[in-house]
Amino acid sequence: MATKERIREMPLEQVMGERFGRYSKYIIQERALPDIRDGLKPVQRRILYAMYQDGNTYDKPFKKAAKAVGNIMGNFHPHGDSSIYGALVHLSQDWKMREPLVEMHGNNGSMDGDGPAAMRYTESRLNKISNMLLQDIDKQTVKMVLNFDDSEYEPTVLPARFPNLLVNGSTGISAGYATEIPPHNLGEVIDATIYLLKHPDASLADLMQFVKGPDFPTGAIVMGTQGIKEAYETGRGRIQVRAKTSIQEIRGHRQEIIATEIPFDVNKALLVKKIDEIRLNKEIDGIAEVRDETDRHGLSIVIELKKDVDAQNILNYLFKNTDLQVSYNFNMVAIDHMTPVQVGLKRILSSYLEHEEDVVTKRTKFDLNKAEARLEIIQGLIHAMDILDQVIKTIRASKNKADAKKKLIAKYKFTANQAEAIVSLQLYRLTNTDVNELIAEQSKLNKLAEKYRKL
Repeated sequence: MATKERIREMPLEQVMGERFGRYSKYIIQERALPDIRDGLKPVQRRILYAMYQDGNTYDKPFKKAAKAVGNIMGNFHPHGDSSIYGALVHLSQDWKMREPLVEMHGNNGSMDGDGPAAMRYTESRLNKISNMLLQDIDKQTVKMVLNFDDSEYEPTVLPARFPNLLVNGSTGISAGYATEIPPHNLGEVIDATIYLLKHPDASLADLMQFVKGPDFPTGAIVMGTQGIKEAYETGRGRIQVRAKTSIQEIRGHRQEIIATEIPFDVNKALLVKKIDEIRLNKEIDGIAEVRDETDRHGLSIVIELKKDVDAQNILNYLFKNTDLQVSYNFNMVAIDHMTPVQVGLKRILSSYLEHEEDVVTKRTKFDLNKAEARLEIIQGLIHAMDILDQVIKTIRASKNKADAKKKLIAKYKFTANQAEAIVSLQLYRLTNTDVNELIAEQSKLNKLAEKYRKL
């Protein structure tokens, strides 16, 4: 009979609808889309937090990437190690990230689409700028929740002391939503944020004085401003991104086209291959040779031309038929207050400032409580020094520590915390505790507490 009660008959459509709805909600909120406040997806946030907790920061030596991945998987992110390592590598690639958040030793892939070395060979640590995302996390500035097995706490968002969503951009596909946010220049974004802080009613045109458009890590040229303006207003827009090229004279009255910057997210090896196929198939006549001369000094694709051909004409053909020029589609979707929203430039910066206000308030409260707790102890110690002989007499006449505390509170009106500090003091500290030092610390803490209260 009990078994029958536990089995419920439901139509398949209802079960499928309910389960898929829950799954969709999970991957929208917890996997594929970035948070508008810190610009990170959950896996990225967990990578940064786990490495920070492990002391794997920019000022310490590199550690094996496999150690970081194991830590992240064991404590915070119960998914496959390859997906975690993939996300970790992505955070270190300077042709994908405007400001890489992870520093890596070893092969971390390339613009030609090569994969990184296995995690047992590479070493990683947090980049210096990541400390700005994690700054003050130990001061109860963000909400912490239990991890998947309730053994540790993890942050739901990072304090993020710069608008990372715009600086590093984001890309992702979830159920019914996708996001494509390009990277921007750190200095420009911070200038716009400061301007908005001082002028909350600023218009989009005001903010675009600072943020002129995306700043792709691979360089290249954005054509026109209409698409940028549209994207910053509505969250959707389309721009053309063109490689930076020059035409140069070479020996034998010939010319060559040199590309030194290519559009964002273009695979360089495939681009060179495509241009070479055009040469072989004689789709346009005049290309003699295509070489990839990229080295440690920078990117360089050389297209050598035959004698007496129109270089500009060939270049225009290549812009039209290869990835030397591509369309970039803005689709700025982020999670704001647990909901996926299409956002423009002002909305991103406003939500970020709202988050920062919350972080600074919580940090100040934490600092104030700490200063007040220390002040209480110092006041108790100063008072104890004034009546040192009676205090010692009382302690000696007590049965145990608890009894001594009780008597100190009853006789001399010490608080519980002050009594604890006095009975915990070692004898030698009583002889060389300088009252003047305590008074100096007291006045310093009073000033600090006053400043925190003002804030």
